[in-house]
Amino acid sequence: MAFAQIEQLKTTIIKSLEDIKAQDIVTIDVSEKTNIADYMIIASGTSTRHLRALVDNAAVDVKKAGFDVQSKEGSAASDWVLIDFGDVILHAFMPDSRKYYDLERLWMGARPSSDDEMYNEE
Repeated sequence: MAFAQIEQLKTTIIKSLEDIKAQDIVTIDVSEKTNIADYMIIASGTSTRHLRALVDNAAVDVKKAGFDVQSKEGSAASDWVLIDFGDVILHAFMPDSRKYYDLERLWMGARPSSDDEMYNEE
């Protein structure tokens, strides 16, 4: 897929998430770290119903824009849903699961801060 199409796909997903009031939307450029995708978009829902609405709305909007959904993994009941749109992967989480899996740190290479309770040994 050409760069302009990838950017259009990314923008479509982000706008779709914003329309449904997704929380803490983060876009990570992973193009130089892996060949599975160019971008990962991570967002949170406020409830299982909201999480379901986020991923359903994103899939519908992406299809309307002329792109395909490659695959979907997980369900709102599992607190984490992944949708593979090819060059862009969407991870939609409930907040506790998002904090637990911490994909932002994994893919952006950040180290935990000293006051991050999740990593402090006690």
